[in-house]
Amino acid sequence: MVEMMLDFMLGPLRGISAFYINHQMIFNGVIIGGVFLKIFMKKKQNQT
Repeated sequence: MVEMMLDFMLGPLRGISAFYINHQMIFNGVIIGGVFLKIFMKKKQNQT
């Protein structure tokens, strides 16, 4: 019942979310790396 409701409500986004869940460690690593890079660059700009 729940699977049928999710298929109806999410439609094609269901496949995208399944891809994200399968590769979640990679995506989260990229996001956290971007945040650290932004923090590092901000600190470097404040010093000069």
